[in-house]
Amino acid sequence: AAAREAAEAGLDTNIMETERFVLPSGQEVEAEKLAAPDLALVQRRMKEIVSVLDNFKVMREEGRSRADYMAQLKRDLATYYGYNEFMLDALLNLFTVPEALELMEANEVPRPITLRTNTLKTRRRELAAALIQRGVNLDPIGKWSKVGLVVYDSKVPIGATPEYMAGHYMLQGASSFMPCMALAPQPGESVVDMAAAPGGKTTYVAALMRNTGTVFANEINKDRLKSVVGNLHRMGVNNTVVCNYDGVELPKVLGERSVDRVLLDAPCSGTGVVSKDPSVKTSKSQADIWKCCQLQKKLLLAAIDLVDAKSKTGGYIVYSTCSIMVEENENVVNYALRKRNVKVVPTGLEFGREGFTRYRDFRFHPSLKHSRRFYPHAHNLDGFFVCKLKKLSNDKKVGVDGKEEKDEDEEEGTASGSEGEDQEGPAWADMDRLDGKQGGKKKKKGSKPLGIAVPVSKPKANPKLLQKLKAGKAKGGSEDGEDREGEEAPKPKSEPAIVRAAKKELQEQVQKKGAAAVKKAAPQQQQKPVGQEKQQGKAAGADGAKTKEAAGKQAGAPGPKAQADKAGAGRPAPAAQSGAKGVGKAKQAPKPSGPGTANKGKK
Repeated sequence: AAAREAAEAGLDTNIMETERFVLPSGQEVEAEKLAAPDLALVQRRMKEIVSVLDNFKVMREEGRSRADYMAQLKRDLATYYGYNEFMLDALLNLFTVPEALELMEANEVPRPITLRTNTLKTRRRELAAALIQRGVNLDPIGKWSKVGLVVYDSKVPIGATPEYMAGHYMLQGASSFMPCMALAPQPGESVVDMAAAPGGKTTYVAALMRNTGTVFANEINKDRLKSVVGNLHRMGVNNTVVCNYDGVELPKVLGERSVDRVLLDAPCSGTGVVSKDPSVKTSKSQADIWKCCQLQKKLLLAAIDLVDAKSKTGGYIVYSTCSIMVEENENVVNYALRKRNVKVVPTGLEFGREGFTRYRDFRFHPSLKHSRRFYPHAHNLDGFFVCKLKKLSNDKKVGVDGKEEKDEDEEEGTASGSEGEDQEGPAWADMDRLDGKQGGKKKKKGSKPLGIAVPVSKPKANPKLLQKLKAGKAKGGSEDGEDREGEEAPKPKSEPAIVRAAKKELQEQVQKKGAAAVKKAAPQQQQKPVGQEKQQGKAAGADGAKTKEAAGKQAGAPGPKAQADKAGAGRPAPAAQSGAKGVGKAKQAPKPSGPGTANKGKK
């Protein structure tokens, strides 16, 4: 019995030793890079690493850290599924390791074909019966939709049946039902679809409105408008106006506060539809996500400006993307909450995961839990995000100075926790640092911004410096004033060229203002000395006249005083005329008064 127990104990020990997973050495990794990949070995190793990470303390190899296992897992995922490093980091940040693998596996399988019944022409029961007779195997898409059908297989081309040509249904992804259901347009309203192509959502909105009211179907790409117009005609929609504008400019075209509801299915990175476009695995980068994020912010603010908050039945905006990135979803909505008087309201959708209110070290508005996320591995739908906003006021939020804050100067999110620079964040945080912004993290007051802040507008003149220059010019140019005027501000060595140009322009502007002030002040300063000059000239003339008169008396001739009295007897010499003459003289010869002027009068 003892020998049997020892044998069983030894067997258990051998099983534990064989079950313990050992990471490949550096030489083995290099050899695998040179040889053709063994996908079966890679898949088995990924499963082993996932099991080790689930029970890391017990199953880990001694001397190996979690980072070692994660590095090997990323290499295997890149080899097996073909994702680039950025996409792998993004998915592993969003999900746990087992769930990230489930998502990648689900992206390898195409989503089921779904179609939407056009209630303007038929009913779902009648359409299903007609298609079944043609050899189409289908079922209702689920309890959450009254118009959707899922197609398993078909003996005929599902996009070329007589029912399709007659406009009885629309081939449309199930995930794109969600924004229209969340918008819930009412008959008689005015609705805008800011990115309408190819027309699936527009025709669904028109059907929900029962072909009443007005739908503005906008598409920036002129070539894609053909599909929108074709689907509108085929589906029997006659309440839609098709337009070709940039969505950002729509408030100027249609007018602000002019519609009841807006649907914005924003252009995005497409990280939720990898099964339709596998190139997303390798083509997307951090810069692409950042560019999409900036465009989505502008479009969402334009959508909010289009809606009238005082609408009796509306005042709602639905924002959706086919992306699973937080930067393009919760981050954009959180930005709109800071810029406009809106709030997040429940979407009315029966399923889907709640939106993020916390993403790693970042915090979003608590109401974002009302938004909904859909994933391929969880709901068998394309990756999708839907958020519904209610406009509270037509007034735009303003800053401390009473002016509307500039959109470009907004931070991308808020952070909590430590203020360290090595704090981890989402992919767009590093792009903010490159652009000289705060990267979504709050900084302490007085801390220096990262990067060089280059001014893009004319800097305002310093009022104190302008007063000093005016005072120096008014005094005739003191030594201090002249030194300040001629002295150039010290230039730091690291100043960009645009900063130096702005400072030079500022200096020229100050000099021009100072010169204009001196010209205005000069006549007032010279007016009084000219009057004194007149009086001094009169006194000198009087003395000369007395001398001549005395000499004339001796000679027996009339003096100059008598002749002047005869010639200009009774002529008034008002002070106004004297002042006008003084001003005229000052304009002709603006020389400072002094002893030289008096001597000239005497002459």
